[in-house]
Amino acid sequence: MRQRPSSHSGEPPPRGGSGAGPRQAVDAGAELDPVHPVSPPAPGAAASPEPGPGTRTAPHTESGPHTRPAAATGLTASEVAERVARGEVNDVPVRSSRSTSEIVRANVFTRFNAIIGVLFLIILVVGPIQDGLFGFVIVANTAIGIIQELRAKKTLDSLALIGEVRPTVRRDGASTEIATSRIVLGDLIELGPGDKVVVDGDVAEADGLEIDESLLTGEADPVLKHPGDPVMSGSFVVAGGGTFTAAKVGREAYAAQLAEEASRFTLVASELRSGISRILKYVTWMMIPTAIGLIVSQSVVQDHDWKEAVRRMVAGIVPMVPEGLVLLTSVAFAIGVIRLGRKQCLVQELPAIEGLARVDVVCLDKTGTLTEGGMDVSELRPLGGADARYLRTVLGALGESDPRPNASLRAIIEAYPDGAGWRVTGSLPFSSARKYSGASLQEPDASATSTWLLGAPDVLLASGDPALADTDRLNAQGLRVLLLARTDRPLDDPEVSRDAAPVALVVLEQRLRPDASDTLHYFADQNVAAKVISGDNAVSVGAVAAKLRLPGADHPVDARTLPAERDRMAEGLDAGAVFGRVTPQQKRDMVAALQAHRHTVAMTGDGVNDVLALKDADIGVSMGSGSEATRAVAQIVLLNNSFATLPSVVAEGRRVIGNITRVATLFLTKTVYSVLLAILVVCSQVPYPFLPRHLTLLSVLTIGVPAFFLALAPNKERAKPHFVRRVMRYAVPAGVIAGFTTFATYLLARHYYTGPRSLEAETSVATLALFLIALWVLAIVARPYTWWRIVLVLTMLACFLVVLITPWLQTFFQLRLVGTAMPWTAVVIAGIAGVVLEATWWWVHHKYPDDKDG
Repeated sequence: MRQRPSSHSGEPPPRGGSGAGPRQAVDAGAELDPVHPVSPPAPGAAASPEPGPGTRTAPHTESGPHTRPAAATGLTASEVAERVARGEVNDVPVRSSRSTSEIVRANVFTRFNAIIGVLFLIILVVGPIQDGLFGFVIVANTAIGIIQELRAKKTLDSLALIGEVRPTVRRDGASTEIATSRIVLGDLIELGPGDKVVVDGDVAEADGLEIDESLLTGEADPVLKHPGDPVMSGSFVVAGGGTFTAAKVGREAYAAQLAEEASRFTLVASELRSGISRILKYVTWMMIPTAIGLIVSQSVVQDHDWKEAVRRMVAGIVPMVPEGLVLLTSVAFAIGVIRLGRKQCLVQELPAIEGLARVDVVCLDKTGTLTEGGMDVSELRPLGGADARYLRTVLGALGESDPRPNASLRAIIEAYPDGAGWRVTGSLPFSSARKYSGASLQEPDASATSTWLLGAPDVLLASGDPALADTDRLNAQGLRVLLLARTDRPLDDPEVSRDAAPVALVVLEQRLRPDASDTLHYFADQNVAAKVISGDNAVSVGAVAAKLRLPGADHPVDARTLPAERDRMAEGLDAGAVFGRVTPQQKRDMVAALQAHRHTVAMTGDGVNDVLALKDADIGVSMGSGSEATRAVAQIVLLNNSFATLPSVVAEGRRVIGNITRVATLFLTKTVYSVLLAILVVCSQVPYPFLPRHLTLLSVLTIGVPAFFLALAPNKERAKPHFVRRVMRYAVPAGVIAGFTTFATYLLARHYYTGPRSLEAETSVATLALFLIALWVLAIVARPYTWWRIVLVLTMLACFLVVLITPWLQTFFQLRLVGTAMPWTAVVIAGIAGVVLEATWWWVHHKYPDDKDG
């Protein structure tokens, strides 16, 4: 008798598997199915003469299709200590985020910080210091960015620690879960369905052990491993069990070498980041010739005062730089990570927040997503007069034979705990492709040996079998049904299920997640199509979905009837909402077909059979209780196992996208009018109308402070594509209107004012005009109005008025309005420009209605 080794998390999640033979065409992206490997205890499980409280003893196992070697004890404590002393430890750090030094470098050493830094040094030379305020603003912005990203890093690292893989290692004959970083060279590591191979090694024991290496090699078929075969870190178990000896640890392991080239902290495709990069590239190319022209122009115009020429040249270049745009994007993502972290949601790739907000199709794995992991046996229906008492012992023996039972088998173990004394002489691991498992059992009195199969009735039974009618009726009630069948064929026969005799139906009741209905309703309201993709019977899946009020649940589709051709499959997917009997390869094909029809697809799952579909989807979402492999490939891990957290992720993504679009419009409007003003000044050969302090003041009041609040505000608008195009359609006309308005006001002032201090008066009037039009742009961007947005705009106006009426601030900013005629003229001109601005934005919105953000 052997004690069942503990699972990785005490109560293992439902996990799938794959085929029995080597290189069987099985894809790991399959739906979790009724049964998982029904096999003998994990190879080499430690002997336990006195099982502890709550421990089930497993049936004895003899040689069969999969032979067990004698149990190995693993390293001793002294051997482990020797290896630690020699440094033979798996010391590769788990990276859930960028390092502190990387965060500091990314925020400090940027192209625009270099430009601003050089200009700041120039101002420090020519003075006065108030013209160098923009340098202090950049320092403050950079510090805010670093602090927020470090806060996000702390959140990510703490959550990653919670969800960290903890492999089971056998030492001194005892199985123990340890951190991956504590594995040493030569450790004996146990494997079971869903386990990730964490270091390179060689198989020591194998019991139908099938490894999926597709994430490393691209080969989709699982490989049947035998003792002595190599295993590579980064692969994962899809069926069977075994142990392997760690041969390479630390940075010598294959996956660690790949991680050196592309660390775990990578970025999914982000339209927001790539769009901002494109914008910055355009801005850089505009800045270079404009800045050169401005330098030459101001040197000629202000030839009598080179310091004044330098100051006004710097004033023309600084506002061209949208320095805060990248900062606020990073801060918005970082704060999103922190907010989601409070809800136990681990974001492994930051722009995944944005990606989920863009999703228009979400593919849901029924088990573990719409239903809870647990199940209950509601009924055992013997067929053909079979003895119910005898069948209960058979089911108990099947359950006892699996060291890591899934939800279905755990329910059977709890219902029929009387399988002791049976001997398992052979086992056939569960496969998501064939949808059944099997075992050869010798009865307690050794009087007979029989072979049993447990799995999907519509797969094991021939079409037209009377038992299928009962199955369909039960499935229509949302119940899960397994068939127990007896066969005379050996387990290694490829047609073992052929002519199998049905002996009983096992009826299981699934537990719906209480929050699933509200979450599905949320997606429906947001025009996100939900597709339930399951390996279970289509009628049963449809009944479960109907209980959750999913539109289209009353017309479930058997995936075996779907065409293989991609375009026709996509049409079938668009027409349906519930799909049952999905094979592993079909699940992956479905994701590809939807993507081919220009859908942005999110995939949720928790079983090892979901891995490749999660990897192929635009956004992969795994439950925290899911297999190690699914958690490793998913961009988002719901550590609290709550499907209801997804709307929070969507909301954060929409907040980031919608608000950064608003903020980008403000920053690029400033860039456009700055470039235009510089061009007009160069062509007119007049002094640049502003000093750096004036534009710093305007930037803080009309962009910097408001953008910070707007970037972090709630925003439920659905994310729209073509970020750059939408931003430029508003920013370019706004910047052109602001630039021409300001320059026209400046030229009028030059004709109106005369005398030695006329340039200061002209600058003050131009500053007033530019502030009013920039404030108008802010007022438009801030729509739709809420009380705090109205207060924000009015506060910025009040701050500017305080500067105008406070003597020492007038002196500090060199702002003094002379007379009343010209200032009021500036107000009127700005008002006319505001009306033109409103008309222009109205026209853009009606010509491109999908571009509106407010």
